Amino acid sequence: MLPGITEKHDFERIYQQHLPEVFRYACRCVGRREVAEEMTAEAFLELYRRLDGLSEENLRGWLMTVVRNRATDYWRRAALESRYTAPLASPALANGPQQTLESWLADREALKPIHRVCVLLRYAWGMERGEIARRTGLSENQVKGSLQYALILLRKELEP
Repeated sequence: MLPGITEKHDFERIYQQHLPEVFRYACRCVGRREVAEEMTAEAFLELYRRLDGLSEENLRGWLMTVVRNRATDYWRRAALESRYTAPLASPALANGPQQTLESWLADREALKPIHRVCVLLRYAWGMERGEIARRTGLSENQVKGSLQYALILLRKELEP
């Protein structure tokens, strides 16, 4: 345990002391309040799990490192996703106007409506799986499965 911390209920004191600064740092790292809230919660959850192995003098830096690592993961994932969500052009329209993702997905007969919705919310609107689940009434596992299956179908369709 941290020196001076005798029980897990002391976690509340640590949480109240460091929450504002950790949240501000997370907001600066990602620029999106909802993502910053999630990263802050993850950092404190990880702290709760590891209270036994941390010292009080390293606590602030440790929390900031956890947030920074989560932000790095977020931006890597966003960069990867942006490569695949750039406007898609149909070969027939190569010299004409570009299709929107919505119209392109609507033309994909292999996709069921739930697949289209999940792909649009994830890649066009940038929603996380949890947010998609709340908005659609699906579980996070159903959203994850729908996205994975949709991407498999799209890859098969796009392969020469």
